[in-house]
Amino acid sequence: METAERKTHWENIYSTKELNEVSWYQPNPHTSLHFFEDNNVPFSANVIDIGGGDSFLTDKLIDIGYENVHLLDISEKAIERSKKRLGANADKVNYIQSDIVDFETDEQFDVWHDRAAFHFLTNEKEIQAYLDKVNRFIKPNGLMVIGTFSEEGPTKCSGIEISQYSEISMNAI
Repeated sequence: METAERKTHWENIYSTKELNEVSWYQPNPHTSLHFFEDNNVPFSANVIDIGGGDSFLTDKLIDIGYENVHLLDISEKAIERSKKRLGANADKVNYIQSDIVDFETDEQFDVWHDRAAFHFLTNEKEIQAYLDKVNRFIKPNGLMVIGTFSEEGPTKCSGIEISQYSEISMNAI
């Protein structure tokens, strides 16, 4: 799916569905928060949440004291919803409206968190663009966590074809 088509799709989703009407709604992102805790990620770490939309991970990271949180999402509407929900704390988040395959920055990150974007990349060119970003933008010894659909899971999410992975296929990338 091309960037413009993907952007239109996600703007429509975030314009027509409430936060709790989407399949990925999670008021407390336990698994992601445990990743930060289990890896003793310092509060000063430079963190990016890829495809974070208006999930509660950003809120929770700010609430527990993380100081350098970036939220990247293709949808301007999702970012607006996140800012509105965070209120005064929205100024503590660095918002980036971009498709991950087009994302560019001079920064490097200690933590690359992706629970919502990688599996939507279904062609080799996009997957390679993503991996190039990972190699350029994660600090040496940085941490990366990617959540995807398993090979036994659905083949679509929010009406879009997705790529499925096993632990073995993810490690082979």
